Amino acid sequence: MATLVSERTDQPWLRRLYLPSYQIAEAAKYADISPQTVAAWHRLEKHFLEKEDKAALSYMQLIEVAVVAAFRKMGVPLKNIRATRDYAKHHLKSEYPFATFRFKEGAKHLYLDSHELEDVAPGSVVQTDQGGQLAWEIVIGRLREFDYEKEHEGLALKWHVAGRSSPIIIDPRIAFGAPAVKGTPTWIIRGRWDAGESYSDIAEDFGIVSTDVKEALKFEGVVPGGRRKSLVH
Repeated sequence: MATLVSERTDQPWLRRLYLPSYQIAEAAKYADISPQTVAAWHRLEKHFLEKEDKAALSYMQLIEVAVVAAFRKMGVPLKNIRATRDYAKHHLKSEYPFATFRFKEGAKHLYLDSHELEDVAPGSVVQTDQGGQLAWEIVIGRLREFDYEKEHEGLALKWHVAGRSSPIIIDPRIAFGAPAVKGTPTWIIRGRWDAGESYSDIAEDFGIVSTDVKEALKFEGVVPGGRRKSLVH
């Protein structure tokens, strides 16, 4: 099965899409889902690394985990999510269908059996663009955090990981794919804060505003207001 963007390229950031870069705990934090769910999905997908204690996800796998998280919040079991992914993978001819705009466009053609969703009458079938519209909106809402770029075959290459209102993004072309504010990784901002520097000093050094510094620190969990730890398994 061919990938959407060739791994053999002279552009380092394109190659980086497929390199293991994100630990399971990091992926869980970014996708707002439990590490157990990420690990379980990691084990299900044979293209993930074999040794879980050293397992790491590529950017493409990270984006797919975010879609898995949206499905899990709908109450869809992992085995059914995998069946959906396998269906999309086959029809879209993509190794990572959840990371492409074509999946978002084609999702209305996917069907979910009643046992895949909570609060659905046994024996019924939910069509995502009709009876299942409300449930599907949860997934679509999650996918609105991504910017899909047509010039790169519809890949989700910019993730507004803390929501559209936040300045924090994950972009494989910037800061080696680390969560960043205008090019500055949030972990660097946290390091400066831990060293005792003020909002204004950090902001001035990196050419950002104090509110951006505060948002980075929220994301890093050192000041109140960041995402709650997910209880979804």
